[in-house]
Amino acid sequence: MPIRYLLKQLLLPPGILLLLLLLAWWFRRSRPRLAGLFFVLGFVGLWVMSLPIAVEWAARGLEQEPPLAQAQWATLGQQADAIVVLGSGRERKDLTWGSDIPTGLALERMRFAARLSKDSGLPILTTGGLHYDEPPSEAAIMADSLQNDFGVTVRWQEGLSRTTWENATMTAAVLQPLGIKRVVLVTQAWHMPRARWSFEQAGFTVISAPVGFVGVDNARPFKGWLPESKAVWQSGLLLNEAVGLLMYPLVYR
Repeated sequence: MPIRYLLKQLLLPPGILLLLLLLAWWFRRSRPRLAGLFFVLGFVGLWVMSLPIAVEWAARGLEQEPPLAQAQWATLGQQADAIVVLGSGRERKDLTWGSDIPTGLALERMRFAARLSKDSGLPILTTGGLHYDEPPSEAAIMADSLQNDFGVTVRWQEGLSRTTWENATMTAAVLQPLGIKRVVLVTQAWHMPRARWSFEQAGFTVISAPVGFVGVDNARPFKGWLPESKAVWQSGLLLNEAVGLLMYPLVYR
């Protein structure tokens, strides 16, 4: 896991862009033209990543699934057999709560899953394994929060998966022996295409329930053409997702 994490952080922006800036400084005297190219690529890349308008445009390319219509929420029990909510990491040893807690992205997913469960009567499965190989699992953390914060009891937990593909295949190992093959899938809108593809490959019929749309009007002054730190974080998520969306059909068949 540490090697995989290190390579991922170095090869994907902003890591690769910072590496280009470092190389520009290293070659500034011995190979000034190459150094200049590295500097331009690194600087422009970081600048684009920091623009809310760039985040908005990039997200529109990934967010292919429309929101689940509110009129459909109460009738989901006629179309599916379970709600599956995907994990999204954890915040470790939060001082307020005295334990590990779900991330903000996971809470957004859980809130929607809880609402759908209450409206439709469908049971919930949480899926997500050990973050950096340390317990508790994301599935267990989400199940605890859904019970204590949203008043919804989780029926199943899948606590071994490390990737979206494993979310799908290991969820199939839990649900399909019970005859459950129709699921409502809850995850971020930009993550939904890869998640839906994975679950369909695992044998599920999927109803998409995306949350957290980013490809909407950014509502920033100057239409989002000024840099901000949040956009760098969002750009990193979107770039990681774009790479995953391209690679999954090649790696998993």
